[in-house]
Amino acid sequence: MNSNALTLGLAIAPAIDDILRDGARRALQAAIDREVDEYIERNSGCLDEKGHRLVVRNGRHPARKIQSGSGSVEVCQPRVNDKRVDEAGNRFHFTSKILPPYLRKTKVMEELVPWLYLKGISTGDFPEALACLGHDGSGLSATSVVRMKEVWEKQFEDFSRRSLEGKHYV
Repeated sequence: MNSNALTLGLAIAPAIDDILRDGARRALQAAIDREVDEYIERNSGCLDEKGHRLVVRNGRHPARKIQSGSGSVEVCQPRVNDKRVDEAGNRFHFTSKILPPYLRKTKVMEELVPWLYLKGISTGDFPEALACLGHDGSGLSATSVVRMKEVWEKQFEDFSRRSLEGKHYV
């Protein structure tokens, strides 16, 4: 293989990753927009005494990055102004099933982090290790990894203390 072919191969790989990430971002954004549109359409018959809709779009939340298996994907969730109230006087709120509040990483990333930790990556080296996998490592500071580790330890303790009564293992 000549050096031009090698250089070309290295140049193409990031371009493919960028295309895949952009496709993932567009698909996710379209799904989120569709979910909001369906919510607003489903509630389009809810009107106030002046005939104005009680459920309307109201701009967009600031963009946020989601760490996914294909890298960091930035999306903007539409805002929904839902003025309806229940019998107790509490306002209804739209909550996305696709992009819940505070979601910053997908399930794949949540499964990758413990694997990297178990392989010996130190808490401070996560951003660098994830950069090799095409992620920017944002949202995975040493402190957040330590917090995750505490959750894993609690899960392990609960698992270790579970009752085995009535269970038969080979």
